[in-house]
Amino acid sequence: MNLTFRPLTPDLWPALEDLFHDSPVCSQCWCMYWRIGATYRRRQAGSNRAAFREIVERGPPPGLLAFDGDVAIGWCQVTPRDAVPHLDRAWRLKRVDDLPVWSISCFYIRKTYRRRGITSELINAALNLAGEAGAPALEGYPLDRDLSPSATSTGVVTTFERAGFNTIARRVPPRPIMRRDLEK
Repeated sequence: MNLTFRPLTPDLWPALEDLFHDSPVCSQCWCMYWRIGATYRRRQAGSNRAAFREIVERGPPPGLLAFDGDVAIGWCQVTPRDAVPHLDRAWRLKRVDDLPVWSISCFYIRKTYRRRGITSELINAALNLAGEAGAPALEGYPLDRDLSPSATSTGVVTTFERAGFNTIARRVPPRPIMRRDLEK
């Protein structure tokens, strides 16, 4: 694979559409869940798509696309935590402290590219992006596969551990809040 990572800017919108079109979840949610909560389910997919496109148009980029050559193969929503306010509405993911962290709140990997380490590569690219933006730390909210076999769009604990993240809170056993400090 010839992997590259690019922030999602308006010119890359067609690549995101191509990536999401074959996913029944992504093509409905359009990464709006952590922004507006379950309300995304009551809206038409086109409304979520339009709302997310407006976010992309307004900037700054709300995440990263992974490319294999010219084909988008993965997505990672990585933003300041304030951009995804529903995290604080979910009691299990409420802020641990007042540090202005960035958050990795969602992943999607094209089916034909799964189990190839793309999520790990996206986490590393997100660490770089957040660090360059001056974030003091980056958080993730993965599932612990030892405690839950559920499918997840937020990643799994072991992938975050390999990237140097530590559990800083665990309000429910299968869903820790993990963080990696970025300050030098």
